[in-house]
Amino acid sequence: MLLVEDSMTREVLTVSPETRADEALALCRERRIRHLPVLEDGNLVGVVSDRDLRSATPALGDPARAAALRRLRVGEVMSREVLTARPDEPIEVAANRMREKGIGCLPVVEDGSLVGILTTSDVMETLVYLVGANEPGSRLEVLMPDRPGTLAGVAGIFGELGINIVSVATGPRQKFPDGETPGRVAVFRVDTIDPSRAIEVLRRAGYVVLWPPQAPR
Repeated sequence: MLLVEDSMTREVLTVSPETRADEALALCRERRIRHLPVLEDGNLVGVVSDRDLRSATPALGDPARAAALRRLRVGEVMSREVLTARPDEPIEVAANRMREKGIGCLPVVEDGSLVGILTTSDVMETLVYLVGANEPGSRLEVLMPDRPGTLAGVAGIFGELGINIVSVATGPRQKFPDGETPGRVAVFRVDTIDPSRAIEVLRRAGYVVLWPPQAPR
């Protein structure tokens, strides 16, 4: 099971509530990050984003912006209600929490101490590796009958053709073209550049190949 600790960033840059906004923004730019956990006496008390800092001051180009950034302190604009994750939490649970709450990061806390941060960039990188998009190969989207054993049937066809499955994910239920037969979509990443033979065999077996869209029939 892939856990938060497998994807989180461990070297976390932090600021204090008294850090000046211009210093925090400079840190974000230099390190190319968007979120900074805020610690006070070693305790997590908030999170501030580059957007929080920019939105609280005059627009870029305004002569008053630089002075405003020097006066503003992180504690004045940070988010104080901070959602966190545990290092031993499944990555999909943490990612769904970020999606539901519309937030871009989760500080990772263990035994009361900040041990990492999980960002949307970390989640996206994990997704790329999970679906095998970082490896050469092909993506096939197959509509299968929604009944036990059909996923194994498709996998068996790939096996007979000597094609290795890099990853597989099931998608939403969907009707077959006849409008009556219930089906389910499965997305396969396979280690072949030319999947035409596999597509031909799948179609003869009664499966509907939805992707590639212009695959030969």
